[in-house]
Amino acid sequence: MDALTASDPSRIGGHRLLGRLGAGGMGVVYLGRADSGALAAIKVILPEYAQDDDFRARFRREAEAARRVDSPWVAAVTDADAEGERPWLATEFVAGLALSEAVARCGPLPARSVRVLGRLLSRALASVHTAGLVHRDVKPGNVLLTADGPRLIDFGIARGVDATALTATDLVVGTPGFLAPEQATGGGTAPGPASDVFSLGCLLAYAATGRPPFGSGAVEALLYRTVHDEPDLGGIDDQELRALLGVLLSKEPAARPDAARLDELIVEDAPDGSIDWLPEDVVRLIAARSAAMLALPDIDATVSEEPTTAAPAPGRRGLLLLAGAGALVAAGGAAFAVRGRLGGGSHDSGAAGTGVPAWTIGVQADLSGPRSADGRAQERGVRLAVERFNSLGNEPFTLRVKVLDDRGEASRAVRVAERFARDRDVLAVIGPTGDSATDAVLGVYDEAMLPVITVSSLLLAYVARSQKSFFQAAPFDAALAVPIIRRLLLRPDVERLGVLLDRSGGQSAHQVGYATHMNAGVLTTGTAYPRVVPSGTRDFTPVVADMLAHASDAFFYAGDAAGAARMARALAATSFKGPRMAMHTAMNAAFLKDGGDAVESWEFTAPCIDATAPEAKEFAATHRKRFGAAPAHWAAEAYDAAGLVIAALTALTAVVAPAATAGPTRQAGEARRPARAALVARIAASTYKGISRTYAFDEDHRLKGSDAFLYTVRNGGYHYLGRAPGSGA
Repeated sequence: MDALTASDPSRIGGHRLLGRLGAGGMGVVYLGRADSGALAAIKVILPEYAQDDDFRARFRREAEAARRVDSPWVAAVTDADAEGERPWLATEFVAGLALSEAVARCGPLPARSVRVLGRLLSRALASVHTAGLVHRDVKPGNVLLTADGPRLIDFGIARGVDATALTATDLVVGTPGFLAPEQATGGGTAPGPASDVFSLGCLLAYAATGRPPFGSGAVEALLYRTVHDEPDLGGIDDQELRALLGVLLSKEPAARPDAARLDELIVEDAPDGSIDWLPEDVVRLIAARSAAMLALPDIDATVSEEPTTAAPAPGRRGLLLLAGAGALVAAGGAAFAVRGRLGGGSHDSGAAGTGVPAWTIGVQADLSGPRSADGRAQERGVRLAVERFNSLGNEPFTLRVKVLDDRGEASRAVRVAERFARDRDVLAVIGPTGDSATDAVLGVYDEAMLPVITVSSLLLAYVARSQKSFFQAAPFDAALAVPIIRRLLLRPDVERLGVLLDRSGGQSAHQVGYATHMNAGVLTTGTAYPRVVPSGTRDFTPVVADMLAHASDAFFYAGDAAGAARMARALAATSFKGPRMAMHTAMNAAFLKDGGDAVESWEFTAPCIDATAPEAKEFAATHRKRFGAAPAHWAAEAYDAAGLVIAALTALTAVVAPAATAGPTRQAGEARRPARAALVARIAASTYKGISRTYAFDEDHRLKGSDAFLYTVRNGGYHYLGRAPGSGA
């Protein structure tokens, strides 16, 4: 989305404009927010068309007809005005991924996916045609793949079937390569519903092959091939799909089935509200893109006075904010005691000379980059878990730790992952430390089917194409909205939560800020008042004043430490004394230093436990003995992640080498090395009770629940308050 220009209006109808989504030959498309809080895509017609009375008449008929389109697979028209100085049409804003981008990035879709897509889009077109409209520009860029199915968008050039053409006879309306022969020839023949069906055939052929069926190049050549040549369907081995496309791409309109008949011809289930029919890499990309697009727009005074309705919960997207914190489903898996026998053992991570096989747990961490403190804390946590296991002395295998520093750099992270993947003794990896490194390496680990468990990479979704071996062993940032809302709004003195999203916080801030705003009125009886500021904003005084003027009696800041300190100083300059909270990424020394006295009593909801927690007492004591200091944040979580791996290895070894459990001694080779894929499956099926939380994973290998921990600033330092409301013990 682009910023508004000086010539753009600030409001259209009942919508405040937030930015430009695009521009074309007919007008400009804006992103707007209605007074109800709902987002809309608003197409405003250019003045030269607005001065044409015939155009206005057609636009009025078209808008009225578009309101009659009733399909879950069409972006609904929500409002329109044909009488104003510049006519406009608003449709629901759909957060998703264009089919064109999905194919470009992930390759052609499987035959079943193409058939399901075709059936759902045929239903979309049937609704359009029933309303008396012809779309006239069905193409991959006008189909969005969303978390609960496809959407046909852009009624900007749709027209009534009986409307009089407003264009010259030699003007072709549509996108060359995706239009019907009767459109390609021009000649003044108005395209009808059969033209949309042909365009759908071109779209489906593109989805199946990754290229338009009549090639590319000069427009004149494209139009000629569309009229005279047969479509290129090479590479489509599925004969049923080839036959279907052949019918749709018939040169004669009368030979094509209508959209309603096409729905019946496609023999394939079309599940509602699910995208299980799409490849996993496309699903991941949809989730990542949807999360990014649903971030609150970058503009001052973006306001929703009343709570907005949350979007429907998609099937595989993972934004399970309403599932309730701490609810865990027990599954198979071995228990690994973490509270007993923590001490003892050599400082070596493996036990040499024991006569039993030694396997390796890898640690991929940022040890010398921007998150080096977190990376070193995690390395220490893993070492303690391995040393504790080796000290038991009666197990059928021993463990070593192999640590590689990726510096938090994506390119270096890939090389580190490749080294781990080539080392056959490495059975699992704990890490990486940050989101960018994690996103970069998932494909490498997945290809090797090497389980990788992160405790501090917290994005909702990653763009990597496949993640079968990846486990996210911490609540993703957006899930932390649940304990944040409960902490701030479930109190008698708070009715409205002011949510300030600072773009400086990146995608993490977008996710937690957006989720907190959207779900405040869902999880509680309170409301939220959101504001968004551009990255680099230094003066928060007017923003705070506006939020107070709109009755905000609690505040949540989503952004970085520098912005949180500025927010704290601006709030301290007012008479406000209510609850204040910032996201956990701001909880560092810079916030205390830059905020000074203004940060006193600020709170944080964080996914990592503190060394002073009762649950961490023995672990903290062992850590002090081993390393001469209390454990830093993320050490306990890394200890737990290693414990989870060790429990799974122990269970697998008991299965594959039962003889190893007999007798007081064991010989080398009695415990066979488990396959990495088997370890992935065992971890996925495990329920493991650690120091910080109970670990269990959903079908996408995300941590179930949203356990979190509360901190506050007291006397210039951070103090642990305990588990956040709703978190499990």
